[in-house]
Amino acid sequence: MKNNPTDGPRGERELQVAYGTEERATRFYNKQVFDHLNPKMLSYLLRQEMMFVASSNANGECDCSLRSGPSGFVHTLDPKTLVYPEYRGNGVMATLGNITENPHIGLFFPDFYKSTVGLHINGRATIVENQELRRWNDLTRELRKATLITIGKKPERWVSIAVEEAYIHCSKHIPRLEPAGGKLFWGSDDKIEKGGDYFHEQLEPDTG
Repeated sequence: MKNNPTDGPRGERELQVAYGTEERATRFYNKQVFDHLNPKMLSYLLRQEMMFVASSNANGECDCSLRSGPSGFVHTLDPKTLVYPEYRGNGVMATLGNITENPHIGLFFPDFYKSTVGLHINGRATIVENQELRRWNDLTRELRKATLITIGKKPERWVSIAVEEAYIHCSKHIPRLEPAGGKLFWGSDDKIEKGGDYFHEQLEPDTG
C-alpha cells in the first residue's frame, strides 16, 4: 500500500482540503494504492491488449499515446518492474523523447471487454534497446521470445518501468465494448493501411 498519503503531490492534497475529500482520499490511499503490482494486477496485465501512455518533457508539456499488441504484450519481470515494446512508428519519438527529459510516466490499462475496470501504473521509465534487453538474465521465456519477433516484426526497443504506484480505476465510467475483429497492419508504411489522409491534413495550407 502507499506508505504515507501526505507524500503525494502538494496540489492533490490542497484540493482535497479545499473540496472536503480528505477522508475519501485517505481511505482510497490506504486500501487501493500499492507501491507494487499485486497478484491480481499481474494476472490482469496478462490479458490486456492496449494501454494509454502519459508522459511530459522537462517543461511539463504533456503527451498521451496509445500502445497495443497481443494479450500480455506488456511483460512483468517482478512486482516492481515491467517492460513494453516499441515498434516502428512515425519516427517522431514523442513518448521516448519525453522520457529522456523526464522519466516519470503514467500507464492506464482499461478493460473494455470483461471487468470494465482500469489499472493505473505510475513510475519511472528507462529506454532499453532490444539487444540490450536480450542480455538481461531475469527475462521470462515469453519475454525472451518477444525480443525476437512479435506481431510479425521485431521490437526496435523497449521501455522499462520501475513501478511506484498501482491502483484501480473503478468501472463506473468505463463502457463495455465488444471487439470487432478485422486485420491489423502492424508496422506498415502504406498510407491507406495506416488510415490514409483521415483528418485531411493534405488539404491544410502550408503555413511554413
